[in-house]
Amino acid sequence: MSSTPRPDAPRVGTTYRVQVRPGFDLDATAELADYLAGLGVTHLYSAPLLTATPGSAHGYDVVDHRAVNPELGGEAARQRLLRALRAAGLGMVVDIVPNHAGVAVPAANPAWWDVLRRGRDSAYAGWFDVDWDRGRLLLPVLADTPDALDDLKLADGELRYHEHRFPIADDTGDGSPREVHDRQHYELVSWRRGDTELTYRRFFAVSDLAGLRVEDPEVFAATHELVLRWAAAGEVDGIRVDHPDGLRDPSAYLARLRAAAPDAWLVVEKILEYGEELPDWPVEGTTGYDALAAVCGLFVDPDAEGDFTALDTHLVGRHTSWQDLTHDTKLAAATRLLSAELTRLAALADDVEHDVARAALAELAAAFPVYRGYPPHGARHLAAARAEAGRRRPDLTAVLDALTRRLRDPDDELAKRFPQLTGAVMAKGVEDTAFYRWSRFVALNEVGGSPAHFGVPPAEFHRFAAARQVRWPASMTTLSTHDTKRSEDVRARLAVLSELPGRWADLVARWTARAPLPDPAFAHLLWQTAVGAWPIERERLHAYVEKAAREASASTSWADPDPVFERAMHDVVDAMYDDAQLHAELTAFADEIAPVGWSNSLGQKLVQLAMPGVPDTYQGTELWDNSLVDPDNRRPVDFAVRRELLARLDAGPLPPVDAGGAAKLLVVSRTLRLRRDRPELFTGYRPVPAHGRAGRHALAFDRGGAVAVATRLPLGLARAGGWGDTTLSLSVHEVTDLFTGRSYSGGQTPLADLLATYPVALLAPTTESVEAS
Repeated sequence: MSSTPRPDAPRVGTTYRVQVRPGFDLDATAELADYLAGLGVTHLYSAPLLTATPGSAHGYDVVDHRAVNPELGGEAARQRLLRALRAAGLGMVVDIVPNHAGVAVPAANPAWWDVLRRGRDSAYAGWFDVDWDRGRLLLPVLADTPDALDDLKLADGELRYHEHRFPIADDTGDGSPREVHDRQHYELVSWRRGDTELTYRRFFAVSDLAGLRVEDPEVFAATHELVLRWAAAGEVDGIRVDHPDGLRDPSAYLARLRAAAPDAWLVVEKILEYGEELPDWPVEGTTGYDALAAVCGLFVDPDAEGDFTALDTHLVGRHTSWQDLTHDTKLAAATRLLSAELTRLAALADDVEHDVARAALAELAAAFPVYRGYPPHGARHLAAARAEAGRRRPDLTAVLDALTRRLRDPDDELAKRFPQLTGAVMAKGVEDTAFYRWSRFVALNEVGGSPAHFGVPPAEFHRFAAARQVRWPASMTTLSTHDTKRSEDVRARLAVLSELPGRWADLVARWTARAPLPDPAFAHLLWQTAVGAWPIERERLHAYVEKAAREASASTSWADPDPVFERAMHDVVDAMYDDAQLHAELTAFADEIAPVGWSNSLGQKLVQLAMPGVPDTYQGTELWDNSLVDPDNRRPVDFAVRRELLARLDAGPLPPVDAGGAAKLLVVSRTLRLRRDRPELFTGYRPVPAHGRAGRHALAFDRGGAVAVATRLPLGLARAGGWGDTTLSLSVHEVTDLFTGRSYSGGQTPLADLLATYPVALLAPTTESVEAS
């Protein structure tokens, strides 16, 4: 199987992700065109552009697929952006959302409004994945009180519930608000019933995002017409597909999308578990979380795993099994957050008693080892899930066998819908719960990562990168996105802790004793997060810990916040700022490890930008960026600072590796420019060996002329006395380091000389064109 790009496919060389949104609209984005061109990227990569729920900060809640979001400036602003990009020699990649639509404001979504008004008779009834056989369409918007419907009102031919507006079916508007409500095709219910009784498929557990039936050719055509028109007109070179795992048949969907946009660069937001391969879909690859895990793991010391396991066991008072933890969190996600979806599946298993079917399906979903299976490889994942579910619930053996037989039948409706549940269970149970509960070493708790896989040795990375070059050479690579739990630079600094586990254990013991929290696992997450992002504004850290603790759902939760625990949690955050001793120790330690973190940051950034694939730079991360989970990572970016600093770099002397981030901007801009200007130097992959006692601290590879060199585990390197006589074997006669401008004669090049200024180097054959870049 191979996904080598088609000869006629556009070359999307590198991308820069911009969170286009109200407050930073299409015209503001257009003003970045010259800066992005100077940075060296080839394509702007934008957030979704179609009309979204009013006020949406992200655009993934599309309400009208027929038009550009007017809050972004509408079609006229999109045209101005295109002109600016073309003038700067840039192309464009857009984000599309096929799985769901925004329904939080029904009046903003014409199709949803019509379904609410006309029910099954609506021309749009087939757009949404609604279980009409279960009765009225349930809308979880009411307060959780018995008399909530008493607040209903009739106004302007609509039903009103506080700020919510709903249509009234023809000839049903007479009588009291309650009487009118009872005649509608929908029923307003408590918000708490959203997870248990909904009659429409959602995006994960978000009731404001209703599942679309894009498997229907008419729905596909209607929801993709505008974006496909842009692609056909050459106004879009690439398409990023959001959340394909939620679709009924991702393979068939992507085949239809490829046929409709044959020349587009297609990447899918597919989260691969450790060791999992992307199906042989007609796409260029994923959005890069597999690369993120491999690259970041390079800078984590695998030898520290035992120390951090011991620390975690000491803090929480017991050994934590990642397998058992994720099983439990996934089972809870299936039976609570996604109970409505589980109920719908159990109803399809009509040959089994309903509650037993629910229990067996939930166990299978909790035991499923990947997000979802795809033919023909899905069979082995289902077999693994069946074996594990049977081990945990031998009392369900007969039912598990019966259900597994049905799930193997591709024509069975149960088999078609079950994968939509397993993906959601994995996302909610692991990414959004277990990642916040198991705080052994949170640098590993990242989308696409495996917290149980502690670090990535160079040999493993080389195998991964070489395989990418063969199978998915145009797949995206990334280190930060709008969905990452921590930015790349926070993870890079946290990786330093793996080189001083004993020191870290002592600090955690002292700090947690001085500012105790009744949930020791969460306390460990809190202190790691603070060190990784320090200095961080107090209000940002307060917002983060509240979200993180509620996501963990251990001591508090979104549905039932615990005010006593949350007050204690916020008191710990305040102590970091108000307790003079704590503040001084935290600041001193963060300052001490920050330079080592910068080394890791530069190393992982160079590796990500230079390795096989199409590298993306998330907005703002060309400088140091200590962001946390969204919405923190969607904060406004000061592009004026970056523009000015880039101009100074191009005109002035080499910057030091300091807190201003100029060195990172140097690495980003020079690597992107070389990829843009000399693409022939990035057509292969070969590990470059380092010889000498410090060889394990070097990660180097040759892309077919361009050689990237990074320092890993820099504290260990310093303890060993530096590079010493360690050399790098370079086959090119003469090369130039694009970061320092120094030339080397090739052969056995001393790393002490090569990495004297920066912990990274990017070498290219010495030519006038390279020197000019």
